[in-house]
Amino acid sequence: AGEALQRIISTLANKNDEIQNFIDTLNHTLKGVQENSSNILSELDEEFDSLYSILDEVKESMINCIKQEQARKSQELQSQISQCNNALENSEELLEFATRSLDIKEPEEFSKYVCVYHRVTMASAFRLSLKPKVSDNMTHLMVDFSQERQMLQTLKFLPVPKAPEIDPVECLVADNSVTVAWRMLEEDNKIDHFILEHRKTNFDGLPRVKDERCWEIIDNIKGTEYTLSGLKFDSKYMNFRVRACNKAVAGEYSDPVTLETKALNFNLDNSSSHLNLKVEDTCVEWDPTGGKGQESKMKGKENKGRSGTPSPKRTSVGSRPPAVRGSRDRFTGESYTVLGDTAIESGQHYWEVKAQKDCKSYSVGVAYKTLGKFDQLGKTNTSWCIHVNNWLQNTFAAKHNNKVKALDVTVPEKIGVFCDFDGGQLSFYDANSKQLLYSFKTKFTQPVLPGFMVWCGGLSLSTGMQVPSAVRTLQKSENGMTGSASSLNNVVTQ
Repeated sequence: AGEALQRIISTLANKNDEIQNFIDTLNHTLKGVQENSSNILSELDEEFDSLYSILDEVKESMINCIKQEQARKSQELQSQISQCNNALENSEELLEFATRSLDIKEPEEFSKYVCVYHRVTMASAFRLSLKPKVSDNMTHLMVDFSQERQMLQTLKFLPVPKAPEIDPVECLVADNSVTVAWRMLEEDNKIDHFILEHRKTNFDGLPRVKDERCWEIIDNIKGTEYTLSGLKFDSKYMNFRVRACNKAVAGEYSDPVTLETKALNFNLDNSSSHLNLKVEDTCVEWDPTGGKGQESKMKGKENKGRSGTPSPKRTSVGSRPPAVRGSRDRFTGESYTVLGDTAIESGQHYWEVKAQKDCKSYSVGVAYKTLGKFDQLGKTNTSWCIHVNNWLQNTFAAKHNNKVKALDVTVPEKIGVFCDFDGGQLSFYDANSKQLLYSFKTKFTQPVLPGFMVWCGGLSLSTGMQVPSAVRTLQKSENGMTGSASSLNNVVTQ
């Protein structure tokens, strides 16, 4: 009854968490509605103001055309009126002069008026056109905006593409790549491209509004699937959503889909490494002054707090404060070792290691937590590794329980490590070509930690990686081909 109650309590707590996340989503959506509505209203005002501005410009241009035509015709008519008035005035004067000449009776006197005939004949009134050069018709400047009014009356919001649907069955997570596939529920030939958004999360199910990660955007996707490659899987899941876009506007988001991207992530354990190793999260470098450097720092702090010249006994190596040794004395002597900070208790895992070009000696493998502080990787029954030696003579070998198996293969630029805890297998690969270098078959009786030894050089680590497909394929063909780990006779090369 107690267990049943505990289960139902746990179920209710999870449901409450889902409801709270849903409330956060609703509040976020409500805020988005308010903000987006305000933005859309502003954009609508701008669009109509732009229309009004264009109409005002067109109206002003048409008014100017009408005024120019009015001025042109008025000028033509005024010119004709002026010409007619001048001709009429001249004709009246000539008519009066000619009439007076008709009243003359004396021949001699009449002869003086002989030119009257020529003047009357050449009167400007006879050469004047009595047809108006322009008409009063202005219909050529009339407008009919009935079609435009109908068009304006059809103004409406842009057609928005429907939301696509991501098909989880068609999505693929492999080799630190994710292929996302989607489809349109209704055919839309006006879709120009798609926008894919993704983000990492450690929560299953619907995306959380308060998730610490931001959406990353991939724009202008022409097809209905997209592959993100070269990812580091440093979260349990990834959220994906997609939206369709036409030439003008983006549509609604699809329902989000959550895909599992689980992989082994670990850092190097700086707190328990050898004093002569300079350790960062994913890098380790041999430092011959490491121990002395730590002692010098403590000496400086100790001397700074004292007045006068310190006693030589107080600053000797043997007087190193216990606190310093306690923080970095997990490995000592010639065991230049550092372990990963995450134990492997089940499953299949993969990581890669790259050595500096001038590194003289290094080992890569796994070990139980019980590895002794003076123990070197591969020299006990609690550790397995491959060892590279570039000092005095070049050797490449697999090591376990102080037994050595020389490897007749070229040392790769980068080594891939595959650990199948449940299957009791530890394999090493050329990380680039995926050539199998060596495999141990054993039965792990307790959790193992990734282990690294380096001398006169450094190593860099890549984690958050899935087991490569090529490695999985090789594992299937390799199973049954290897012998006992204790005999070290199980080398497989390709």
